[in-house]
Amino acid sequence: MKFWQRFLNLDRKWIFLGIGLVVIIPLLFPLRLPVKPSKPVIDLFNRIDTLGVDNGVVWVVTDFDPGTMPELMPMTMSVLRHCLTKGTPVVLHGGLWPAYIGMAKMAMDNIAVEFPDKKIGEDYVFLGYIPGVTAVILAIGIDIETTFGTDYYGVPYDSLPMMEGVKNYEDISIIVDISGTRSPEYWLMYGQQRYGVDVGIGCTAVSAPSYYTFLQSGQFVGMMGGLKGAAEYEELMERYGYPTGRRPATVGMDAQSFGHLLIVVLVILGNIGYFIVRRGERKVGIERRKE
Repeated sequence: MKFWQRFLNLDRKWIFLGIGLVVIIPLLFPLRLPVKPSKPVIDLFNRIDTLGVDNGVVWVVTDFDPGTMPELMPMTMSVLRHCLTKGTPVVLHGGLWPAYIGMAKMAMDNIAVEFPDKKIGEDYVFLGYIPGVTAVILAIGIDIETTFGTDYYGVPYDSLPMMEGVKNYEDISIIVDISGTRSPEYWLMYGQQRYGVDVGIGCTAVSAPSYYTFLQSGQFVGMMGGLKGAAEYEELMERYGYPTGRRPATVGMDAQSFGHLLIVVLVILGNIGYFIVRRGERKVGIERRKE
């Protein structure tokens, strides 16, 4: 009983230290725990994997900020790597709100380093941010050149070789909205419903449950939900021989899994200790009353 009393009175700093260690160690020394891809992730991967050089453009939107970057940046990088490795033309749209353009620029800088043989304007295009939110989504369905005018770097739209013949949604194979907001619903209402373009999404874990209805109805072709969904896409990338980088989502899942495991173990031990100590105190109380 003395052990359990000491355990229940354990200073919280030791708990914080334990959590810190089980999170940091897997980040430094990845274990690559097994990941089983789910159907929504497989569907999204397969939809992009069927595309080639000549059958449309993948339009990737970065609707997230630094607060959700650990979950959503790995998704963005995986989709971009997937497209560029296959030679599928890919457009990076810097989000529907101005706060998100920095995430798109970060992704572009990483891509330039990872794929030095790929040329911006020819193999991929960065269109940046245009104000208007839903008006932008609708305008893309009419004329992309009129909507954006230039790419992020100021190059005129008609001077981008990759965008030759890409006028509106009819020339886009799929929209992939990587979002920490409600923007997938906007792409659904004003892109998919009005123009019939395919929409796939990547979202935070807390948002994923609200989108399963749209998956079941076929309105979204696939989804990556949270860090787990990002890790599943990385697993499919590696399984089919595509580059994955350091697999940051998979490494993050290792840390998250061990952190959650330690918390569960501490909760169980805390409850066991509580009942053992309580029973011991009752026993001592009964013996004292007898005396």
